[in-house]
Amino acid sequence: MGELTGKTVIITGGGRAALKDGSAGSIGYGIAIAFAKEGANLVLTGRNVKKLTDAKEELERLYAVRVLPVQADISAGADNEATVKRVVDGTVAQFGRIDVLINNAQASASGVTLADHTTEQFDLALYSGLYSAFYYMRACYPFLKETRGSVINFASGAGLFGNYGQCAYAAAKEGIRGLSRVAATEWGKDGINVNVICPLAWTAQLESFRDSYPDAFKANVHMPPMGHYGDPETEIGRVCVRLATEDFKYLSGETLTLEGGMGLRP
Repeated sequence: MGELTGKTVIITGGGRAALKDGSAGSIGYGIAIAFAKEGANLVLTGRNVKKLTDAKEELERLYAVRVLPVQADISAGADNEATVKRVVDGTVAQFGRIDVLINNAQASASGVTLADHTTEQFDLALYSGLYSAFYYMRACYPFLKETRGSVINFASGAGLFGNYGQCAYAAAKEGIRGLSRVAATEWGKDGINVNVICPLAWTAQLESFRDSYPDAFKANVHMPPMGHYGDPETEIGRVCVRLATEDFKYLSGETLTLEGGMGLRP
C-alpha cells in the first residue's frame, strides 16, 4: 500500500507527455506518476483531451489507481470560475475529498521580448498560470481545510533571475510566488501546507523551446554544475510527494529550488 492511498490529488497540466526514451516528458505528468506510485487518486486537468485520456489509461493500468481526467482551460474571456467549479465539483463527487492541489499548468510565448509582447501573449501567461492558481486555490480551500491538506505551486527561475524573452512568464510566476506566500500566512491556522517549487527539468516543452528559440534558450537555460537536469518524476515528482506528507508541514511558505543533481534547497 502506498503512502498516500485514499488521498485525492488535483494536478493542473497533468496530461501525458513522454520523451523519446519513454520517461515522463512534462513536470505535470512526472508528478502524476510519482503520486500514482503512492496510491493516490488523481484528477488531471489540461487542454488536450487525448493527453488526458492517455494519462488515465497508462496510470490506471500500471499503478491500479483511479484517475479522473477533466478538460479545462483557463483563459482570457472565458468563464474561468465555472470551469474550475466543474473540476472541483467533479473531484468531490468522484472521490469525496481533496487532499492536495498542485498548480502546475502554464502556457507562455517564451522567446518574445518585452517590447514585442502583445496583450494577448501577456494574458496567455497570466491566465493559464497566475489566474489559474488563484481560482483553483480559492475553490479548493474549503476541502483542503477539511483534510488539512497541501497546496504546491510552481514558480520559476525566469522570475527570480529576469530571463531574457520571458517577461509574461516571469510576471506570472512571480505573481504565483506572492500569492503562495499570502496563502501560507492566511491558511496556516487551518493546517494547510503551501509551498512553491522553482524547478529546472528536461521536458518535451523545454526541448521545443530549444529548437524554436535557440538564442533565448542559450541565454536562459544553463546546465546545472553537476551536469544533470531535474527528472520530472523521480526528483520533482518525489519532492511533491514529500511535501504532501506530514513530515514536511514545517516547510509551509517556503520557496524550494530544485535543480538537476542539486537536491532540495529552501
